[in-house]
Formats: sequence, structure tokens, C-alpha cells
Amino acid sequence: MNRKTLSILVLGLLAAGCGREQSNEDLVARVEDYTFSVDNAVDLLVDEERLAADAGVVEALADLWVNYTLLAEATVTDSMYGMLDFEPMIMRQAQQVMVFQLRDSVIQVDTFVTDVELRQRYEAEEPAVELRARHIMFQLPIGVTAAQRDSVAMALSDVRDRIVGGENFETLAQQLSQDPGTAFSGGDLGPFGRGDMVAPFEEAALALQPGEISGVVETPMGLHIIRLDERRVRPFEEAAPLYRRQVQSRMVQEAESVFVADLYERAQPVIVDGAIDIVRELAGNPASSFSGRAARRGVIEWEGGVISVGDLRTLVQLESPTLPLQLVDSDDEQLSEFLRSLARRDLLIRAAESEGLRPERDSLDGMIDEATAQLRTAARVLGFFELDQAPGEDLDVAIARAVEEALVDNLSGATQIVPLGLVGFQLREGRSTGIFDTGFGQVVLDVAQIRAARQLSPVEETLTIPTVPDSAGR
Repeated sequence: MNRKTLSILVLGLLAAGCGREQSNEDLVARVEDYTFSVDNAVDLLVDEERLAADAGVVEALADLWVNYTLLAEATVTDSMYGMLDFEPMIMRQAQQVMVFQLRDSVIQVDTFVTDVELRQRYEAEEPAVELRARHIMFQLPIGVTAAQRDSVAMALSDVRDRIVGGENFETLAQQLSQDPGTAFSGGDLGPFGRGDMVAPFEEAALALQPGEISGVVETPMGLHIIRLDERRVRPFEEAAPLYRRQVQSRMVQEAESVFVADLYERAQPVIVDGAIDIVRELAGNPASSFSGRAARRGVIEWEGGVISVGDLRTLVQLESPTLPLQLVDSDDEQLSEFLRSLARRDLLIRAAESEGLRPERDSLDGMIDEATAQLRTAARVLGFFELDQAPGEDLDVAIARAVEEALVDNLSGATQIVPLGLVGFQLREGRSTGIFDTGFGQVVLDVAQIRAARQLSPVEETLTIPTVPDSAGR
């Protein structure tokens, strides 16, 4: 985004921040006297063409604007964030430590493996396979719809057809791949083994023989086509020491699974009627509020234990936005298994507590201090610690400008987006905030129209360097 556009954007926010009346029809979001208008959103998105003109993108941007505005104001008010309760945020980490201690003290495993047994396993599993591959990646827009995913997949499939038809993979990777780390080298990923890549990518690469090209593969990074260049399995003698440790680790994990299964079998947790609908409701709207009685209602129960609606709400807010998106796309059985996994985790924590493994208060306080420091670092990177406030300028104006500059840097890739999760939900409590989907459509329409109108003038077309057709006339 150029400086002129940013200046226009900031001036619009300053007028809104100074109390100018504005109807919600013109807004995308509001935090009390701070407003984020349709025009503000359009100015932010119009030059970021890698982001689709889509309502999901606008909603994600509006949600981020609300969180950043609240965080900036909180930073100015109290840079140690005394208004936040960090304990729910660090308890998961503390409970993980408890479970590790439980494993070490309670779960005893014989991990002795003879050389003969180890070689037999190695030859059956080929764990030390080493691959070398190239890929071409197309990114998916934030808040991608099914139609958009299909469109990107079709475009990438067309690229695959061109390669199968004789075009050079490396050249097309340099020209088209949206992975900046590998595009310049023709998509070369270098050597990698099991566990080095995300599961869908690894599975697709392992299924190939050298020279073969995969179909379109989806990962959290985007859509890929993969060409396997080399496949090598290290000799047993070379791989044995590391493989022995991997086998022993697996034996421990299997013993843990048996231990957890026994806890679950003895407790016999039962999913409460209507719990699946509650999970869906919370996944679709993590900010849902419940009365004290409703929050205490169980979603999965057993004798002496329960996962309540309130527990579930906290978990969804902690994991936002990744977990809610997964839950929204899950069927009933997947949501039931999700609830069962929460019960297994709680049973493990209770078993650890029964062994006296609850962390000391000093340890918890240290984790809270660390979480506070991490939030302070994030706020400093976003520019909320040292506001550029002109002499005599209202603080609200400086905060509004800092938030917009943080979003500009996020969208351009200059800085990383900071997902606030439970922090964001806590900051919203007791505050008048709103996100207005009535403005999403206008933002999408305006962005699409402005982008579509950007046609080259006859002079610009004349100045454009023409491409040279290849031997096939392309």
C-alpha cells in the first residue's frame, strides 16, 4: 500500500475517532468510539491482490482490527496487562508438564529391542527413506470458500497438464510458484525424510517414484504439485542408532495409549444429549455468552468428572481461529471424538493430580510472567508501545493510526499477524464492540470493481515488454 493511500485511510479513521456520527451501515466494525468503515477496509485490501475479494477475508480483517484496537488501548492503559487473567492461558502448558511427569513416574515400559528385531522392523517400514523433490505451490486466500479452492486447484491442475505435456517443471516453478523460499530455485525442496514435511505433503511424496508428478495436494500452506527427483533408503547400519531411539519412543507412546485407554474404560464418559449442537454453536461463534448455570452444564460427563460448556468455550477461545474452523467442518462422529479426546485429557490431568504432580504456585507465576512478556513483545512489534502522538493530539487518534499501520504491515507481509485468542475475548468483555456483516458485501463489491477497472492504458500497453513465444508457439 502506498503512502498516499495510507494517509487517506488514517485521515478517515481520525475523523471517525474524533466522534463524527456514522451509521452502522457504513461500518465494518466498531470499538466504542473507534470505527472501521467500509472505505477503510477497501483501502486496506484493494492493493493486496493475493487476498480474495471475499466476505470471509473482510470478516477476518474486521476481527483483527477489533483485537488490535483493544490491545493498543490496553497497552497504553497498563503495559503489564493487569486487566487480563493469564492463568487459563498458561494452565494448558502447566497441565502438559504434569502429564509428562505422570508418564515418567507411573508408566513403566520395557524398551529393550534386539538387533535382529530392529533390522526386521527397519526392512518392513523403510523409516530412513530420504527424498528429494520439487514443488509448485499456489496459496489459498484467507477465509477461502469451496468455490475459490476449486478454482485455485483447477489452475494448478492446468499447470500440471502443461508439465506432463512437455513444459519444464523448474521453469514453471520459477514463474508461477507462490512459495518464495523455493520458487527461485525451480521449486527445489532439497533432501528430506519422514516427519520433515506436513503429513499430506509427506504422504503424497512417499507415494511417488522418481520422475513422477503428484496430483494437487492440499496442506495448511496451500495447494501443491510435487515431482519426486530422488528416493534413497539409508543402509541399516547407518540408520540403526537413530532408528532404535525412534522404536523405543514408539513403544513408550503405545504404553501411554494403553494407560489412557484404561483410564477412559474405567471412567466410561458419556456425551450429553445436545452436546454436539453446543460444540457447533461455539465453533461458529466463540464469543457466545452463557449464563452461569448454562456454562456449568456438561457436554461430556463421568462419575467424578465433567467437561462443561464453560470449559469448552475457554478451549475454543484459546485455540481461535484454528480449532473453530476445524470444528465447523467436522461431522457428528468427528465432534464426538473431539469430546472424547477432551475427556481423555482431563482424566490424565486428574491422574497426575492424584499422584501429587500439580505444579507449585511459583512455577505458575513464572509461566504467567512469561506469557505477559510474550504479549508485551507482540504489542511492541505491532507498534503499540511507542505511539507516534503529535503534540496536542488526542490519544485516541494516535491509537487509531497505530492500529491501521499495524494492519498495513501485516497485510503486506512486513510483520506477522498476531492472533490473540483468549486475550482478545477477555479484552472484549465489558466493552462495546461490534462487527457488522452488512458492510462486508459493499467492501467485496468495491474491491472487486476497483481491481477490475485497473486496465492498462494504450500508452502503458505500448511500454509493456512483450513475451517471446517458445518453440511450441506459447
